[in-house]
Amino acid sequence: MTTYERQQEILRLLQEYGTLSVVQIADHFTVSEGTVRNDLNYLEDQQQLVRIRGGATLPNGASGSAAVFQNRLQKNADAKKKISRWASELVTDGDVLLLDASTTAYHMATFLQDRHNITVVTNQIEAGRLLAVDPSKRVILLGGQMRADGMAVTGVIGQEVLRNLHLDTAFISCVGFSLETGLMESDIDEALLKMQVLQSASRVVALVDSSKFGKVGLRPFASVSQIAHIVTDDGIAPQMVERLRAARVSLTICGEHTVQSLIRQPAERAAYKIGFANLSEAIPFAVDVRRGIEKAAQKASNIDLIYVDNALDGATAIRAADDVIAQQVDLVIEYQIDESAGHIIMNKFKQAHIPVIAIDIPMVGATYFGVDNFVAGKLAGEALGRWISEHWHGQFDALIVLEEKRAGTKPAARIQGQLHGLHEALGSLPTDQTLYLDSGNNRETSYANTLAALERLPGRAKTAFICFNDDAALGALAAVKQLNRQLQTAIVGQGADRPMRDEIRKARSPIIGSTAFMPERYGECILDIALKRLTGEPLPPAIYMEHVFINHDNIDDIYPEDAKPVGGYGTP
Repeated sequence: MTTYERQQEILRLLQEYGTLSVVQIADHFTVSEGTVRNDLNYLEDQQQLVRIRGGATLPNGASGSAAVFQNRLQKNADAKKKISRWASELVTDGDVLLLDASTTAYHMATFLQDRHNITVVTNQIEAGRLLAVDPSKRVILLGGQMRADGMAVTGVIGQEVLRNLHLDTAFISCVGFSLETGLMESDIDEALLKMQVLQSASRVVALVDSSKFGKVGLRPFASVSQIAHIVTDDGIAPQMVERLRAARVSLTICGEHTVQSLIRQPAERAAYKIGFANLSEAIPFAVDVRRGIEKAAQKASNIDLIYVDNALDGATAIRAADDVIAQQVDLVIEYQIDESAGHIIMNKFKQAHIPVIAIDIPMVGATYFGVDNFVAGKLAGEALGRWISEHWHGQFDALIVLEEKRAGTKPAARIQGQLHGLHEALGSLPTDQTLYLDSGNNRETSYANTLAALERLPGRAKTAFICFNDDAALGALAAVKQLNRQLQTAIVGQGADRPMRDEIRKARSPIIGSTAFMPERYGECILDIALKRLTGEPLPPAIYMEHVFINHDNIDDIYPEDAKPVGGYGTP
């Protein structure tokens, strides 16, 4: 989590609870109290909160209307957060979108922090305020008459503005829904505004918690045929699911442990249900893999996707396997870190006669797809060696290896490849000053272990890092910055995910580069493999991605879309 993301989450928590202590915030984010105080001081300078003894609260002016808004936020809050979390996954960098004045849309705004160059049109003041803090986002607040609660505007002025805009996707909620009348509102002006939204948007996504199904509002504003996608929670009745599917509506159902993406199924093609157990939603690389699989499933148009989160934990992955099996899937895409848990998981799938594709971490009996570990590591090791030759005359004092033993021997080959490439480039390595540390496969563990190791080394020691993945590399970077040792450090990563690419672009960063695994391309490849497996086509036991080492010199050629300027908004 970046500083900005943490600060925005603090504001969201204040909206939810009103007042928070420094200790509560520090425990919530697992950061120091000093870090929290710095965040609160900055947010107070921005007039977004008020510091009180031992914590913070909302500004005085927020008490009246904000209290009403907070009460609305709390109603069916868990369901709304699940819905908004997954609706946000339909937004990609560069999109022009609309968020309506619903509390579900406000929750959704909190999940858009990692999207870049988006334009958000809204008539909800709080959602606009939340998003406008980020200069990479453009916020257009629709004009009109202020609502009595002070949280939104509505009326003909907003309708006129919308007539001159083109929206990629509109995210709208309602007070009631039925198949006969569609989406309904209790406020006529709000309904009329949303009717204009339908004319301006290429795609309409309805955010409908299960309590709204079967309820009636004063004015219908959208028929079922005008809705591209409905996102709801698992309180929806099975009969309603079947009726929506019969009406050819794409549907996402957000449950406690699983998320079902049920798309419009063409009658002329065989349909499949595929489970996807992802590594972790806390790792950008894994998030990009999941997004790629979801896009590929939508493009295929005959795949229902059942999603679960393995959360970097073997026991969780075993339970997730049971959840997926219970959904009676035709095939499973498994991405998990614990080699020992993998044997148990594969046994479960074999007993259920479910074929498996394993991502990046091999599993006996599964088709492997992903990293060519030794090759990927060797590319990074060679690049690190060349950099040390050019900048440190081929000499350095210490080598820190951030590894991940849970993954087993095959993924460990990316560490072996880095060592081999570095040795080929430089010759002998300082084995007496080579430290092997546990990366934990996350930034926090890598940061803590690296910080402790660096504090035992001389302050001027030239230190090289090879890492299991980019999260380990970025954790090491945080420790290096903490001790102000950037000039004595060279780090290579594995993966070239989004946060790592942002760092590589910075001038004079200790991160000299990372081997790209191209997670955004995984989805199309994996689902192609899955469909071949399901239709009985022969497959090799392992299929690898091609890799390239990315550094400051070639990154804009390989990822030009990352460097796009802030986007604008279109006209019809």
